[in-house]
Amino acid sequence: MTDATPAIRTANPNFSSGPCAKRPGYSLQNLADAPLGRSHRAKVGKTKLKLAIDLTREILGVPADYLIGIVPASDTGAVEMAMWSLLGARGVDMLAWESFGEGWVTDVVKQLKLKDARVIKSGYGELPDLSSVNFDHDVVFTWNGTTAGVRVPNGDWIPADRQGLTICDATSAAFAQRLDWAKLDVVTFSWQKVLGGEGAHGMLIISPRTVARLESYEPAWPMPKIFRMTSGGKLMKGIFEGDTINTPSMLCVEDYIDALQWSKSLGGLDGLIKRADANLKTMADWVAKTAWVDFLAVNEATRSNTSVCIKIVDPAITALSSEQQSAFVKQLPALLEKEKIAYDIDGYRDAPPGLRIWCGATVETRDVAALTHWLDWAFAKAKAELA
Repeated sequence: MTDATPAIRTANPNFSSGPCAKRPGYSLQNLADAPLGRSHRAKVGKTKLKLAIDLTREILGVPADYLIGIVPASDTGAVEMAMWSLLGARGVDMLAWESFGEGWVTDVVKQLKLKDARVIKSGYGELPDLSSVNFDHDVVFTWNGTTAGVRVPNGDWIPADRQGLTICDATSAAFAQRLDWAKLDVVTFSWQKVLGGEGAHGMLIISPRTVARLESYEPAWPMPKIFRMTSGGKLMKGIFEGDTINTPSMLCVEDYIDALQWSKSLGGLDGLIKRADANLKTMADWVAKTAWVDFLAVNEATRSNTSVCIKIVDPAITALSSEQQSAFVKQLPALLEKEKIAYDIDGYRDAPPGLRIWCGATVETRDVAALTHWLDWAFAKAKAELA
């Protein structure tokens, strides 16, 4: 580690965990075909929305009998829509090991106030005991914990003969990690994560088992219009054919289609995973040789290849009070932003003091490599000021 200013700079300093970096080669000119000023219910709008759904199915390998809907309010709206519509039919196990999982716990326990809700938690950096999950219950979990950098390694812990539904928030996993569709009944994500899309709508993917639940169960609570997926006891199939509940931005739709087409040019999901894995390896190689830093994720097998969270382990820093540690860590992203090397790499506000560096498929590996040199520079500079 040296305090000498690194010679190489990042070409793209955007390392935010959402909205994430745009794809390499991105240009607003690529969106020239967006049907702006046209109704999304006109033929041209419906065709674009259906194309977005069809490309999503193709790239993610979504089974033919699963339905894909474009819904309001990004990933949050998709998760809320699923929980409010499906939960309450049987007990529910809520898994939480970071901020967003904790948020879903709050909704179930304090808003829906489900009596038969079991909360299974762990601290940042670790997964809870997956073997303790009761699959006679419905199960709600994040595939990739965005604010902790911890993901489930696979779907092997979910039985094929489960009685309950599995509701999976996969917003920072989709397009960078392989989802086990046979083990998932509801999958949600937003456009603004791995593909670097713009905000607006989320994606809601549901299995035939989920459709059966929707058509056989009516929640006890009033259902806001924006969450309703059935009418007269039958699924509103239009939601899953591009007939969105409220007005989508056709500019954002075009932006998502552009990212999906770029994904196809890489070879689809395999190409996207390869890029994210290369970025994680670059970070892992640096962490392995750098004494002052470590991953927040304790187990390598559960380490995210998108939302990479790191903590400072230098004894001189860990000996400080928690307030002093937090103040020290905040200096690093501020220094890097001032140099226009990296933007938005602060750790999440509820997470332990540290940094969160987005390494998803739209980020170039050479930029991750360049960033590591600047992280060493920022740490050395901040530490020198302590002396």
